Amino acid sequence: KVTVSVLYWKALPTTPTMAKGKSASKAVSGKRVKKVLANNAKGITKGAIRRLARRAGSRRLSGLIYDEVRSTLKGFVERTVSAAVAYTEHARKRTVTTGAVVAALKKNGRMLYGY
Repeated sequence: KVTVSVLYWKALPTTPTMAKGKSASKAVSGKRVKKVLANNAKGITKGAIRRLARRAGSRRLSGLIYDEVRSTLKGFVERTVSAAVAYTEHARKRTVTTGAVVAALKKNGRMLYGY
């Protein structure tokens, strides 16, 4: 004998005083859940790596270079994002701004002008 239990979400009462730009009918209860993204480095395609190498002046690439470039690029992005988040948290803000990213790049020795 199999029993099936069904959960029903009880609609919360909506208040007429919502934040600007929000309608009362679209109120959703609960916290946001962060999606865990796995293996995003595969999004850097072989062609993209070849174009970067061509711009750098390389004519020929080994087959093993693609995974090495992906891991190096992933490390660079992780260091930059963690430094930018540290600057944002220190400023007690919740949004990472371009200024935080520019400061993080400057900390890592890669100056970026124009922002």
